[in-house]
Amino acid sequence: MTEPVQMQSPHGEALGIVTHDNPTPRARLTVPYAEHLVGDPDSGVLHGGVITAALDNASGQAVRKHPSWDTEQMMATLDLRIDYIKPATPHAELVVEAECYKITRNVAFVRGVAFHDSADDPVATSVGTFMLGTRSTPREAGSR
Repeated sequence: MTEPVQMQSPHGEALGIVTHDNPTPRARLTVPYAEHLVGDPDSGVLHGGVITAALDNASGQAVRKHPSWDTEQMMATLDLRIDYIKPATPHAELVVEAECYKITRNVAFVRGVAFHDSADDPVATSVGTFMLGTRSTPREAGSR
């Protein structure tokens, strides 16, 4: 595994997401198992929202790793489709990888996978689009 890097959003930090630096254009992160992330206390399975947040986080990181990414640019998730394939294994770390395969002037296209041992045996997969060039400052009151 690659060395962890600290560059998480506050939401990512609250979930315990760890980003791993790697030389590829793919983003890779892990979500260590934690009791407060469980969606079903009887089974110990991670909440689906945690998986969604991790896939969204990895997808945004993948956009930033694309060679065409403009570091001065902002982005926002435009659409994110998640296919849940099987429950996450209780007490196991979740691995999430994402790849931005195309950037146009206004939109980035990303696919991702969440798994435990192998991307060929996914917990969930995702496809997403990210709008580029979004506002980085809040609008003033009364403006459109």
